Amino acid sequence: MAIPNILREIEALPPEAQKQVSDYVAFLKTRYGVASRKKTRRRKLADEPFFGMWKDREDMRDSVRWVRELREREWGRK
Repeated sequence: MAIPNILREIEALPPEAQKQVSDYVAFLKTRYGVASRKKTRRRKLADEPFFGMWKDREDMRDSVRWVRELREREWGRK
């Protein structure tokens, strides 16, 4: 059924039924969310401001070692 036909059908209903339709639409919007019609331009991850913020840190060159040492220091694991 096309949107104009649906609108005519709703308008033909008594006021209480129109309110029920409105309430049901509100329920569906909360359940399924409403898609944003505004399209945002996707940016590349490399263009994000945080990308590469630790590139100059020498202690981050070997990230696996850094995490291992952090865990040992904070949690006493070896």
